[in-house]
Amino acid sequence: MSNQFVMQWKIITGGQEQRISEENDLFEITFDGYQIFPMEEPIDIQRSIDSDQIGTAKVVKLSFSKGLTICQYQLISLYSVN
Repeated sequence: MSNQFVMQWKIITGGQEQRISEENDLFEITFDGYQIFPMEEPIDIQRSIDSDQIGTAKVVKLSFSKGLTICQYQLISLYSVN
């Protein structure tokens, strides 16, 4: 059985993101499965699939291991804190 990669065009956080650098506005989130994102390009951030966009980010690093994707992204702009 092969593992599939799924291309994503926005980051859906579900409130599970972790700030890893206050100075550079870097965040990290782990997703089930193998997901790929555009690198170094602005993409939307949402809390849930049905919510409005809360900001814009650039994915700076992706790691894949044991059926998980670890995504590090830099927050470019934040539209709302709620």
